[in-house]
Amino acid sequence: MSRATRLVPELPLLRRGRRPQVADAGNEEELAVPAHFRCPISLELMKDPVTAPTGITYDRESVEGWLARGRATCPVTGGPVRLSDLVPNHATRRMIQDWCVANQAERVPTPKVPVAEADAAEVLAAVSTAARRGNAPVCGQLAARARAIGKESDRNRRCLAAAGAARQLSSAFQSLAGEPVEGTSAAVMGALGKILAALTVFFPLDDEARRCIASPASLKTLVSVLSHGDLAARASAAIVLRELASSADRHTVDVISRTPGVCSALVGLVRNPVSPQATKAALVTAYYLVSGSDRAAARFAELGAVPVVAELLVDADKGTSEKALAVLDSVLCADAGLESARAHALVVPVLVKKMFRVSDMATEFAVSALWRLCRAADAGAGACCAEALRVGAFQKLLLLLQVGCGGVTKDRASELLKLLNGFRGSVECIETVDFRGLKRPF
Repeated sequence: MSRATRLVPELPLLRRGRRPQVADAGNEEELAVPAHFRCPISLELMKDPVTAPTGITYDRESVEGWLARGRATCPVTGGPVRLSDLVPNHATRRMIQDWCVANQAERVPTPKVPVAEADAAEVLAAVSTAARRGNAPVCGQLAARARAIGKESDRNRRCLAAAGAARQLSSAFQSLAGEPVEGTSAAVMGALGKILAALTVFFPLDDEARRCIASPASLKTLVSVLSHGDLAARASAAIVLRELASSADRHTVDVISRTPGVCSALVGLVRNPVSPQATKAALVTAYYLVSGSDRAAARFAELGAVPVVAELLVDADKGTSEKALAVLDSVLCADAGLESARAHALVVPVLVKKMFRVSDMATEFAVSALWRLCRAADAGAGACCAEALRVGAFQKLLLLLQVGCGGVTKDRASELLKLLNGFRGSVECIETVDFRGLKRPF
């Protein structure tokens, strides 16, 4: 599995909800749920009981997840079952609700009726029609409705996805794409944001949807939303761009990287975050753009990506650290990135800090980035070696080799030890956990 693939989490097939609270807040013991109120699949209290033709009642989410995995049989009896055969069991649902009230447990809400295939197709067709006619307000309202329906339940999401939600929404975005957002009306800007928000519900994108979003006009508008939209629209744009970059071929990634303003917009989103999810999406997209292009790496360095990422890494969580280190390591492949990193007092200490206690992936990227900074035979590399030794890199690299690492990371850690060994005895080491004693330029 490539490093790029590991940066993007897999989308779960079945998103299970939290187990309902069936115990009183004042009691330490959990209330026993009657067996006929439990789903035979999940063994949890049923929230939306449905009955199969075989006569067995299941929780809708569980049995639909079972069928979605290609099992067209009743889990208990083995008889044939289709999604359209499931019938809501209102009597059992009312009995469960009455039991919850009687036992002072959290009441199971009345489930909403799942969307029908015909209704899903009708909503999506209306979105496309409104977009073709240039009716932005109506298109935005319909896209928001499609998103709300898709988020009600996993069944609704699958139903809309099967009806071509990703293709229809991408096509609608392409139809409304044109001038940059700052030059359009508020209605168009709002519609674009709602379409992007709806599109995030129906990942992954198929080939046709990716072609619509990757068209020159769509990319130009997407970057404009990323730069000038409201907070929700910018977050949605970042997530859609990440999905596009992570699932596209090298040619499409190059097209994205050459879109005017995309690098600046991504760096700006990391510098001034709108949400943790948007920041991570921006970092993943940046990694895909710079990992295979020296030109893109140089461009990110010129835009100040190195100090921005270094500041982000100080207090970043595991996921953000992995993605930020991946971007930093790739940007250092460009001469401009090396120059920027060597001029910033925080880069070497933060790489040494992230070398341990984050994850194997973070260790891999941190060692690689430090190796890029120290390997050249010039004054800049020598200063980085001295600084790395001063903040404890030598001891951490020794420990890393003792604990065990493989492949390229082992080779680079060994080479770093040889480079740092030449500076031992002339440098005073400090503790780097909280950056005490570090001379920072701000």
